[in-house]
Amino acid sequence: MTLGGFTLGRGVFELGWRWSDDVKPIAGTESCPVHHTGKCRSGQMTVRFTDGTELEVGPGDVLDIYPGHDAWTVGEEPYVLVDTGVAAYAVPS
Repeated sequence: MTLGGFTLGRGVFELGWRWSDDVKPIAGTESCPVHHTGKCRSGQMTVRFTDGTELEVGPGDVLDIYPGHDAWTVGEEPYVLVDTGVAAYAVPS
């Protein structure tokens, strides 16, 4: 949903989803180029930045993830995110 210059998105990432496997081939970049801000509604995700540091995100966590990362779902349920930093990229042609 977009209101003026503000976009709010809801992402559902199924078990086994990984940015480097599922989006990298479409995006054509080595890591995710998007700055994500938002809140995890359910599930868990691991985020690994290009410097090797990792962040675990789970239910209720507010996040501020800068460009330059890979991410993947962990646990036993899909990861659901309300993303206030959503951007249109990696769109298949």
